[in-house]
Amino acid sequence: MMEESREMSEEQRAEEQGMANGNNATSAESARIVELEAQLAKARQEAADNWNKYLRERADWDNMRKRQERVVADRIQQQKKAIINKLLDVMDNVERALVFQDTLDKQGLQQALRMMQWQMSEVLRSEGLNPVATVGEHFNPYLHEAIEAVENSDQPEGTIVEEMRKGYTLGDETLRPARVKVSMGGK
Repeated sequence: MMEESREMSEEQRAEEQGMANGNNATSAESARIVELEAQLAKARQEAADNWNKYLRERADWDNMRKRQERVVADRIQQQKKAIINKLLDVMDNVERALVFQDTLDKQGLQQALRMMQWQMSEVLRSEGLNPVATVGEHFNPYLHEAIEAVENSDQPEGTIVEEMRKGYTLGDETLRPARVKVSMGGK
């Protein structure tokens, strides 16, 4: 009997140890679950923070874009005002000439017109507008528009012999090509 009780207590001990190990396994799993839930909560918080940062950055970007658009629009408006003010001076002179046209003789009127043309040219030149050179120049399709080919023994082929309408460049860009007649060369 003693042996039976000894076997029994060994079995009970083994059983208790198994339960303890089961409890240890259950508590290890519980600890792992708690740890994973904490990591998940932290990841969700980081995701929410990143989303909010993204929204703020996007709003800042939109605000900067709108601010730049306003700056550009204001700059364009200021440039328009400056050009219009220069042109108003020319218009004032035209109006003065019209008021006094009856009292001016032909030469006085011609002089007034030449002065206004010069004034207008100076305003346009100050804004970067320049006339395209034509007569005697070699034809350039980027600056000139040929409207007629002329047989001319005096000029070599491709030389402009007559300007029909002035052309202009604005900086390096052709604003309006000059309409010209071009020599076909001599026979």
